[in-house]
Amino acid sequence: MTADLLPIRGYSTVEKEWVLTKIKAVGVVAVIRAQEEDAAIKVTEACIEGGVAAVELTFTVPYAHRVIEALAKRYGEEEILLGAGTVLDAETARIAILSGATYVVSPAFDAETTKLCNRYRIPSMPGVMTPGEVIAAMEAGVDIVKAFPGELFGPKWIRALKGPFPQAQIMPTGGIDLENVSEWIRAGAVAVGVGSSLTRGSHADIVQRAKQFTQIIQETRQSLT
Repeated sequence: MTADLLPIRGYSTVEKEWVLTKIKAVGVVAVIRAQEEDAAIKVTEACIEGGVAAVELTFTVPYAHRVIEALAKRYGEEEILLGAGTVLDAETARIAILSGATYVVSPAFDAETTKLCNRYRIPSMPGVMTPGEVIAAMEAGVDIVKAFPGELFGPKWIRALKGPFPQAQIMPTGGIDLENVSEWIRAGAVAVGVGSSLTRGSHADIVQRAKQFTQIIQETRQSLT
């Protein structure tokens, strides 16, 4: 690893169980993809202002680890749940953790990535598509499985999966918007990952949609009790 890529912050000491509890309480994780560091930070700020304090900064963002470092320095762990997304391997996961990420999200299950996250007590959330992948992920110690891509499944997939796997903690990502988020929660999702349907537009647009997402999720949960 070259010197300019060395993380500088050190991994978070926040408790793993606390992070998981907070993500479930918020109910929505903002998936942030941007071409520039400043743009990613501005979207993050708008999400926080709108009440979505759980953000997933993807490693498709150029120098993503530097953006994670900047956000970790700017906000305390009580203000933001800072995660790393599109983590494809254990090496990237380690960089993310050292940069300040408190959870790791992947598009697919990778045993070595999960092993590393478990070593440092960092929640891992890999993408799954089949019952076999769900079993493999849970046996490896994954905390939340990510139904990805969500638009290919639909809420019925979660309902079907909950039959044989009632213990599975599922977070769908992809294709989720203000019109269908309630359906996903009713189907049994513990949280949802939301990208462009939340993060596009002006600062005011993002703040408003963040508030709408959190309100719909809370109202849906209340209706289920």
